[in-house]
Amino acid sequence: MYSNDHLDGYDYLSADLERQVATATPHQLVLIMFSGLMDELVRAKSHIHAKRYEQKAHSINRCIDLLNALSSALNVEQGGELARSLASLYDYAVRCLYEASHQLSVDKITEVESLLTEIEAGWREMAV
Repeated sequence: MYSNDHLDGYDYLSADLERQVATATPHQLVLIMFSGLMDELVRAKSHIHAKRYEQKAHSINRCIDLLNALSSALNVEQGGELARSLASLYDYAVRCLYEASHQLSVDKITEVESLLTEIEAGWREMAV
């Protein structure tokens, strides 16, 4: 009768994320997206190892959506060459993830993780 298995699609983690997003600055939103992206990359690798291919596809798709959101948030007019370089890097990461998905390649996902870890660190340093 009072099961916690399903709360009409609403959970406390989602509520916290919604609160964070609603009150975030543009810079904080980028960091939130990076955090979600990095978590999802780990999940995608786990799904490949465990042969959970449907969940792998879902994780890879979420990663690609987050990369597309990061790319679309770039302001090339203000950011110039840096913004163009980031856009190219995000596009490369998307291509790697498509390959990873089709080839079931944990190594390709690890390559994306390595590239994005450096970019995420740069965004975090700018927050200080």
